[in-house]
Amino acid sequence: MSASQPHPLEPLTADEIAMVVRLVQEDDRATACRFVSVMLNDAPKESVLAGEGAAREVEVVMLDSATRACIAAIVSLSAGTVRSWRRLEGVQPAIMGDEFTECEEAVKRSPEFRAALARRGVEDASLVMVDPWSAGHYGNEEPGDEGRRLSRALASVRAEPNDNGYARPLQGVVAVVDLNSMEVLRVEDHGVVPLPPEPGNWTLKYIEPRPPLKPLEVIQEEGPDFAVDGHQVRWQNWHLRIGFTAREGLVLHDVGWEQDGRVRPILYRASLCDMVVPYGDPGPAGYHKNAFDVGEYGIGELANSLTLGCDCLGHIHYFDAHLNNSKGGVNRIENAVCLHEEDDGVLWKHTDWRTEEVEVRRSRRLVISFIATVGNYEYGFYWYFYLDGSIELELRLTGVLNTTAVKPGESTSYGTEIAPQLIGPHHQHLFNVRLDMCVDGIENAVYEVDSVGLQRGGDNPHGNAFTTSEVLLEREGDGDRMVDMGASRYWRIVNHGVPNRFGRPVAYRLVPGENCLPLVQENASVLERAGFPRRHLWVTPFRADERYAAGDYPNQRRTADGVAAWTRQQRPVADTDLVVWYSFGHTHIPRPEEWPVMAAHKIGFMLKPDGFFDANPALDLAPSESRASCCSG
Repeated sequence: MSASQPHPLEPLTADEIAMVVRLVQEDDRATACRFVSVMLNDAPKESVLAGEGAAREVEVVMLDSATRACIAAIVSLSAGTVRSWRRLEGVQPAIMGDEFTECEEAVKRSPEFRAALARRGVEDASLVMVDPWSAGHYGNEEPGDEGRRLSRALASVRAEPNDNGYARPLQGVVAVVDLNSMEVLRVEDHGVVPLPPEPGNWTLKYIEPRPPLKPLEVIQEEGPDFAVDGHQVRWQNWHLRIGFTAREGLVLHDVGWEQDGRVRPILYRASLCDMVVPYGDPGPAGYHKNAFDVGEYGIGELANSLTLGCDCLGHIHYFDAHLNNSKGGVNRIENAVCLHEEDDGVLWKHTDWRTEEVEVRRSRRLVISFIATVGNYEYGFYWYFYLDGSIELELRLTGVLNTTAVKPGESTSYGTEIAPQLIGPHHQHLFNVRLDMCVDGIENAVYEVDSVGLQRGGDNPHGNAFTTSEVLLEREGDGDRMVDMGASRYWRIVNHGVPNRFGRPVAYRLVPGENCLPLVQENASVLERAGFPRRHLWVTPFRADERYAAGDYPNQRRTADGVAAWTRQQRPVADTDLVVWYSFGHTHIPRPEEWPVMAAHKIGFMLKPDGFFDANPALDLAPSESRASCCSG
C-alpha cells in the first residue's frame, strides 16, 4: 500500500467523515436528514488477507425527520460518490446522542409532566434528570403510536445541581415521547410514591476519604515493549490492528502470532457486537426497561475520554476516535482507547526440591481498553494479550444502579432495598461477542468438548476414570450450544488443513467464564427481539452483511433478525470461513454494598492455544529484571 493510501481497515479520520457528510448533503435525495452513524464498511476480506488495496466505503445511516424513514447509503470515499441509497420502511435506527438532550428538554416543558412533578412536591424542573429509554415493542402501544419513533422516558430528581439524582427516582412516571417531533404524546402516572429520604452521593466533595494509599508507580524508563504504527500494534510475538466504530466501540483486526519469521493468523475481526439489559420489574413503569445498549444507542458513541493514573496506569499510548453527530459534524473523543502493559503475576514456576533449582517467569499482558457510560452504568472493555498466546476479554460493570422507589414500610420481590425506600431492581447484562476466526487460515471448524466421567467397571474398576468427548459442529443448528459446567465444556476452533507435530489440527480453545441464561420467559418481547441470549454459542458461515447478533436495527423491532434467525438456514459450518458468536452475561441481584456506586464486577472469557504450538510458547522468556528482582544482579 502506498503512503497516500491508508490501510483498508484504518479507522475513519475527521476529514473523511466530513467528506462523506458533504457528499450525502449534496445528494438531491437528502432533505431533512439527520445522521445516525457514519461507519467504515470493512473492505472485502479476500483483498485484505491478500495484502491488496481496497476501495474505502462508508455506510451512512440517516433519519429523514420529515418522512420518518430510515435511510442507509453507501458512500465511496475512493470515488467520491454516493454509490447506493436505500429507504428502509418500518425500521427505526439507533437513538442519537443529540436526542438525549432534546428529549429531556421536551419532557421538562410538558405541562402534563410538570403536573406530575407538582403531585410529588417537586417545584424546580431544572433539577430533574430524564433518561430516554428505548420503547421496545410490546404489542400494547396506543392508537397513533404505530410508525412513530418512540421513547419511554423515566425521570429522577436531584436535591441540588451536583446531587446524585438516582437516589430520588420519580417512581411511576413515564413520559412517552415522539423523538421525531419531540412531542410528549402522554405522561403515564401510576400513582405517587414519596421520594426516598436519603442522598446517595459518591463524589469526593461529599465524602470524607480515608488516608490515601501510598503511591504505586509504574515506570518504564526504557519505554514500553509495544510498537505502534498508525493503528497497527506489535508486542512480543503479537501483531494486531485497532479499529473503532460508533456502534461497537473497540474492534480488533488481523490478530496473529509471529513465529519463525511469519505471522500466523488467529482472529480476523473481533468485537462486542451486541448486548441487552433486561430488568425483572413487571410493574407498569418498569416492564419496558431492556436497553440494547449497542444496537439502540451505540456503545462507541458513549465512550469516555480516558485519563492517565485513573483509567489507565503506566506507559500509555492513546487512540482518539472520530465520530459523527446528528447534524453531520465531527466529534472527537480524545483518548478513547488505551494501550498499555501490565504485570500479571507468575506466568510459570517450578522448584526442583532435589536439586534446589528454581525457575520462575513473570507474566505480563498487553491491555487494550475503552470505557463507555450508558446513562447510569459504566462498562469497561478490556482485551488482554498474554505471553503464552492466550487472549482474554474482560468486561467490568460499574457505575450507579438504576433505581426505583417504594412507599415507607413496603418491599418488593423484584429488587433489593439498598437505602431507605430505594430499590435496586433485579436485572441481567447479556452480551454477545462476534469472533471472525482465522486459526492458521480461514477454513476452520468447531468441536464441542465435554469431560465425561466413566461408569465403574471394565477398564474403570475404581471409578476414577474420565475422558473427553468431542463432537464436530457440522451445520448451523449444531452450533446452537450452551455452557455446561457439569461437563467442563469448552469449544475448539480448529484448522483441519494444518496439523501439529502430533497429527492433530491446530486449534484455539474458547473457555467460558461466568455466565447465565436469560430469566425472561421464552415468549417475552425482549427475548424475541434479541434472540442471541437463547444460546451461549452460535456458529455461522462468514457473511459480510451478518454483523450484529441482534440484527442491524433492533430499535422498536418486533422480532429478531440476527443470529437466531440466520442459523435457521442450517448452512454448513465445518471447514469453511466461519464466525463464532459467544453469548455471556451476569445476573445482577443488587446488594446494599453497591450503593451509591458499584465496585466493578468482572465477567468474560478466554481464547487459549490448544495444539496451536508444539510446546509452551513462553518457555524462552528471559527472567524478569528490575531493581526489586532477585535476578537484577
